[in-house]
Amino acid sequence: MEQMFGLGCGLIVIACNTASAVALRWLQQHWLPEQERWRGRNILGIIVPTIEAATNRPWSDKPGLEFPAHLVSDVKSVGIFGTRATVESQTYPVEIHKRRADIAVFQQSCPELAGAIEAGAADPDLRLFIGRYVDSLLRQTDGLWPDRLILGCTHYPLVAHLFREFLPESVPLIVQPDIVAERLADYLVRHPGYVEPDLDPVRRYFSTGAVNGTLPLVRTFWGGDLPFVQLAC
Repeated sequence: MEQMFGLGCGLIVIACNTASAVALRWLQQHWLPEQERWRGRNILGIIVPTIEAATNRPWSDKPGLEFPAHLVSDVKSVGIFGTRATVESQTYPVEIHKRRADIAVFQQSCPELAGAIEAGAADPDLRLFIGRYVDSLLRQTDGLWPDRLILGCTHYPLVAHLFREFLPESVPLIVQPDIVAERLADYLVRHPGYVEPDLDPVRRYFSTGAVNGTLPLVRTFWGGDLPFVQLAC
């Protein structure tokens, strides 16, 4: 956070469910308010916009924040696939119940999946993992499909097509990239101070890991090469 703010960022999005689950509240409520030099900056996560989509209830409850028609229904149960740390944090059930106490929440940790995706595992191997996780979730629900399923890890959208193979078409699969981008755009409209209209936008890419080692994974996520600069931590 210090390095990103030091580079000139006014707003940071923690694009990781695990980091959002275990650290975001502390960063927002304790760490950032104590940093006088970063006054006026902010940190957001990706769990809140995901829960907005899952519950059909915007965090602000302001009119005009509508969701796509295919996501709007009478939701009574939600299933979540996530990392072990995200699931054990209980962040999703707690935050969902703040918005909709009537929704039943079922969580399934997928401990090997993110690592397998990063390692470039082939679809048949990933399919075995995912099939096992889907079966485990259904054992929790006595074989009944939740009304919605959340892919609660930034890696999982890369294998959303494999999850979809195991799900009925009638069950919406909530994937985060589009939802988070839409909510971020709305946030910037409501908080215009983060946007400087007279400046041309510049994209800069940094990595705390070995840049050469991350390039194959970056190509998978992004669809091409990015000019990364390595940061020291």
